[in-house]
Amino acid sequence: MAISFVSTNQAPAAIGPYSQAVKAGSFLFASGQIPLRPDGTLVEGDIVEQTHQVFANIKGVLAEAGLTLSDVVKATVFIKDMNEFGRLNEVYGEYFGDHKPARSTVEVARLPRDVQVEIEVIAYLGE
Repeated sequence: MAISFVSTNQAPAAIGPYSQAVKAGSFLFASGQIPLRPDGTLVEGDIVEQTHQVFANIKGVLAEAGLTLSDVVKATVFIKDMNEFGRLNEVYGEYFGDHKPARSTVEVARLPRDVQVEIEVIAYLGE
């Protein structure tokens, strides 16, 4: 199976020893995105503002691989406060609409840069 790495300036550069995404066979595994702008500055706003930036980053990584949100088959959401789930879910629904990939949502004690949300996705590249 061929493996290749995806890198784009449409999302923040990796802040550690990992890739923005990895293509493996028919799938793209995108690393978790936090609300950093591509220039590395942090979106300090509430969960709604932060989630919009996370999706902008995800869309940038997917676009570099020739994909869109409609190619996502699985998402994992890490949220700092489950009391914010409803607000996050509203924004999430704006981006996926009728396309409903499988999803897990987990409350965590802490995220990088003390952000409120991180989302990673798996997308299907096709055959």
